[in-house]
Amino acid sequence: MDRTVPKSGNDDIELYMRTYYSLLRSSDAIEIDTLVESHVAMNSSLHEGAGSLEIDASALMYSALRLPPCIIDVTEVLVGQLERGFVAAGYHGIASWQRVYSTGRRRRSHFDGVSALAVYIVSSSDIDDLTPMLTAYQIEWNKLHLRLQNQALCDLLARHVDGGDLPDEDFAALADGLSMAVSDLRRLHLLWESDFAANLLRISRQRKSMTLRLIAGSLADYRRATASWWNELCVELGQAGIDPSERPVYFVSSNTHSLINLLAGFARRYEESLVQYIERFEEKSLLTEYEDTKESYHKSTDNFLYFVLRQYLSDTGSGTRHLFAREEHRLGMLRMPSRHGFEMETQVIELGKLEPQWFDARLGDAAQLQRLRESDALIFNIDYPLGMSAYELFSRISQGVGRLAGVYVMGKAATLNGRIGDMMIPNVIHDEHSQNTYLFRNCFTARHVRAHMHHGNVLDNQKAVTVRGTFLQNPNYMDVFYREGYTDIEMESGPYLSAIYEAFRPQRHPMNEIVNLHSVEFDIGFLHYASDKPMKTGQNLGAGSLSYGGVEPTYAAAIAILRRIFANEFAQLKQSQLARYPTN
Repeated sequence: MDRTVPKSGNDDIELYMRTYYSLLRSSDAIEIDTLVESHVAMNSSLHEGAGSLEIDASALMYSALRLPPCIIDVTEVLVGQLERGFVAAGYHGIASWQRVYSTGRRRRSHFDGVSALAVYIVSSSDIDDLTPMLTAYQIEWNKLHLRLQNQALCDLLARHVDGGDLPDEDFAALADGLSMAVSDLRRLHLLWESDFAANLLRISRQRKSMTLRLIAGSLADYRRATASWWNELCVELGQAGIDPSERPVYFVSSNTHSLINLLAGFARRYEESLVQYIERFEEKSLLTEYEDTKESYHKSTDNFLYFVLRQYLSDTGSGTRHLFAREEHRLGMLRMPSRHGFEMETQVIELGKLEPQWFDARLGDAAQLQRLRESDALIFNIDYPLGMSAYELFSRISQGVGRLAGVYVMGKAATLNGRIGDMMIPNVIHDEHSQNTYLFRNCFTARHVRAHMHHGNVLDNQKAVTVRGTFLQNPNYMDVFYREGYTDIEMESGPYLSAIYEAFRPQRHPMNEIVNLHSVEFDIGFLHYASDKPMKTGQNLGAGSLSYGGVEPTYAAAIAILRRIFANEFAQLKQSQLARYPTN
């Protein structure tokens, strides 16, 4: 196999990474300003306008969506793994600081209410993600600051500081003064909502000058954090009468709603309430979509209801959520958010307690699925980890469970040759962390997914590359991969495959090799759905959102995974039965 590892464009990325890692070795905080030059030189595909005086709205939006809203006030960012590490560095009581959240990242973050933000991380990938994001945000803030040194614009904003909507003519004047497209400015308004004018006035008054301090960041620190997470998880499972070391486990990496929705049947049971909900809030576009799904043979009403259910649970208060939680528990579905350290929800599902009459019909015949009641297997579903977090978490799980029966990973990716919403199924993955190229037998092909997707392409036999960060790629870098046939760009598969190697081989994974994983005894399945087109300017999630359009590929992947798990478990039950009652 001819294996060309990208070099063109990679040197600038390596220089940027060496710059921030060398600076972060300091026991003191570093200024984000010191990273701007190397950040601009990298020519990131997500921040093509970094070196321009023009505002890069997509980069600003991408960063703002993945940082908590309090970033508007933050001047000091602290990064670490465990609370005791923060305490040792002189930061006491961080756990009592306000918990803050971002739309596009799941990191445990606490704000002191004034200017300091403490962020818990799981692996080096969090540094590779967070550092460029903070730098991009500060660069674009300071561009806005320069543009807003205009008294007429500030007077315009002051008239709307109470949070009222800006008239179209004021939007147009503001966009003209900032040299931004009106559509870009409206997206920023959508993000900041009633704080839009106040935030821009805040930006007009001062430049952004943040500092970043790494409290701890050794491999041992990461492993202590994941060990703490696993021990906490085992205690909770023990209280529920579950010993993971004695049970076969199907490992799934996905979101926190797909598997539960397909197995619990809440959306169908509460369909009337969900329809009343969208009627009450006059969501006309959703009502139209609902009627369309009822009349169309190629659209899933279930997928639509799952989409509405998520917002319904968010808006209807704790009573409904507690009701659903009790029902999930009765059905053998346990949700266990981490209470200390990094942000991570784990779902443990007991196959033997599920009630197939509530399953989504696309999972199979309910009568036949009753055989699952004989199973003692567990599904471990962890909420999309980031980059090397996948390696740290899966390594811990593989050491602690009784038998790995399958590993299934679904997630978002960028596509270099497809469309947003396409499904990509790789069997070759190059990992930028280890520099290994992994060859494996993906248990999924197009036929496993096609029946559940009516829009977009299903592309199997693909080649994927696991990058070290969303900002840590540029056009030259991607062009080299594209010419080598790599069209699927994501962040977790390589680390998962490195951990899988160590789960069945008596040594640590190699570096810079072609690694054949065809002899692995359990299932390996990767399903990626395209959410970005980085080779087309503006086609990233800073420029928009998957919204309802991301529902079909998400559930197509989840259905394929569950059907595969059920088929494997039926085969295992049959084998166990033959072992107990051998024929003469």
